[in-house]
Amino acid sequence: MDTTLVFDRELISKYDKAGPRYTSYPTAVQFHDGFGEVDYQQEAQSGNATGKPLSLYLHIPFCDTVCFYCACNKIITKNRRHAGPYLDHLHREIALQGALFARSRPVTQLHWGGGTPTFISTAEMRELMRVTGEHFQLLDNDRGEYSIEVDPRETNDGTIALLRDLGFNRLSLGVQDFDQGVQKAVNRIQSQDITLRVMDAARCEGFKSISVDLIYGLPLQSVASFSRTVDEIIAQNPDRISVFNYAHLPELFKTQRQIDVNTLPSPAVKLEILRTVIEQLANAGYVYIGMDHFAKPEDELTLAQQAGTLYRNFQGYSTHADCDLIGLGATSIGMVGDSYSQNLKTLEEYYARIDTGRLAVFRGLRLDADDRLRRAVITALICHFTLSFAVIEQQFGICFDEYFAVELAELMDMQADGLLTIDESGIQVLPPGRLLIRNICMAFDRYLRKQQQQRFSRVI
Repeated sequence: MDTTLVFDRELISKYDKAGPRYTSYPTAVQFHDGFGEVDYQQEAQSGNATGKPLSLYLHIPFCDTVCFYCACNKIITKNRRHAGPYLDHLHREIALQGALFARSRPVTQLHWGGGTPTFISTAEMRELMRVTGEHFQLLDNDRGEYSIEVDPRETNDGTIALLRDLGFNRLSLGVQDFDQGVQKAVNRIQSQDITLRVMDAARCEGFKSISVDLIYGLPLQSVASFSRTVDEIIAQNPDRISVFNYAHLPELFKTQRQIDVNTLPSPAVKLEILRTVIEQLANAGYVYIGMDHFAKPEDELTLAQQAGTLYRNFQGYSTHADCDLIGLGATSIGMVGDSYSQNLKTLEEYYARIDTGRLAVFRGLRLDADDRLRRAVITALICHFTLSFAVIEQQFGICFDEYFAVELAELMDMQADGLLTIDESGIQVLPPGRLLIRNICMAFDRYLRKQQQQRFSRVI
């Protein structure tokens, strides 16, 4: 497929508004406490008849220091003993969840996120993986997609070797920016040498994929300074590079209040940073997957996109569309059957629920027929930049033109602006529209039309 991008400053300025990232549809904004533990158990047990493989997400919330830009659910502490009680409860939750799912369903995807998963000790890592394997069928042939988020400051060669021994074969590194002034402004001091040593160690240990996360729009960033960081990362040849837009929302995320708003780059500078990054990555041979993600031509994400099998879930773009996703740990989100669910957010609530021998699910959503239909439409667009009316009509038994008459009328303005084309066969997103794919998807979001107050980041 053609993955060309066109950076049109006028169109980006016109369409740069707040909107969902569509790691799910409906989004987490629609989750409610009317969906609870019993509903989740029903979805889990009914799914066993399908024999679908499983995907596990384990949330480790602890961080040694706070990064001022961070909007993740985390607990800042230097006391490593706090991990013990949490892991004890997580082990018990794994047992509770494992009892719901047939042992015959293999775990083809596993991810440790946070927080900082490498905050915990090597012994705790081994025990966590052992307990997981006791209650779920983990693969021992290295064919699964087993990934972990790593803070290079919390990692050494021994840690990387241990992670590979535990079965992890994909590594995601937080970098954000190598510029020392930027690092100081966001309270994340991380030398280039430390980062590169971790990447080298991962290659030596045989990790199949190395992914690097960068953020543009941070304090004191300039086009020149961020370009240097991108060049240095490209020189290390990672398999995937994610370039996220920093969303300054101090009213929602308290740690962001420690950032001096006067040091943030202007919207014009941010756009120029993005334009330059896109050019650098394209020249280096990286393929634009969508949203913030770039990958090598031979990477699994690129191949899945070309094959039409790419998927998107709470962990971002994925090659495992056929899995039930089980969220484990405080705040984690799952997708089981035709439902979404989320665990209790605070440690106190999470501990109290697990101590009673119950699941930590406290809210969620069971999708209705319209939700499933719109999810299929949004997934096709955000993953493949194309939508076949005939495929949707056959799958859901509708007439697309009639069902989505209002949405198609709204897209006429985007068609006039050159973001997409619509004909009798479907929708094709054009190169100028690919950076604005969230806007295109938003036209099909039934809930977004009804919302009076939005809590989303801007699309660019």
